[in-house]
Amino acid sequence: PIIADTDLSVAKLYNMLPRKQAPAMLAFGVENQAVRSIFIVGTDKRIKLSLTYPMATGRNFAELIRAIDSLQLTATHKVATPANWQHGDDVIIVPSVSDDEARKLFPDGWQTIKPYLRKVADPSKS
Repeated sequence: PIIADTDLSVAKLYNMLPRKQAPAMLAFGVENQAVRSIFIVGTDKRIKLSLTYPMATGRNFAELIRAIDSLQLTATHKVATPANWQHGDDVIIVPSVSDDEARKLFPDGWQTIKPYLRKVADPSKS
């Protein structure tokens, strides 16, 4: 859910406001009134991702969706997503998974790039 924070109490509590507003924003009469922080909280009630954008910078919603897709995938499978990963792309088997365990988890196999780097098809697609 989106939290309305009209009196900025949450923003101040979590130190989400810049200490000093940029001169360009002061010209618009804005003095630390724009909170552009995003927190993604997991089902375990822990913060999984936080981003804070300056007021003058638009938020990248495609990146937020990509991050949520990655968080959901990696919460249910023993994989990690590489930089610029998109839903459906290959993923990395986490190093803590042995080859024996990986054979059970990923019976169709994987590509070994380095002993610690094993690429596999997105397991959510199967």
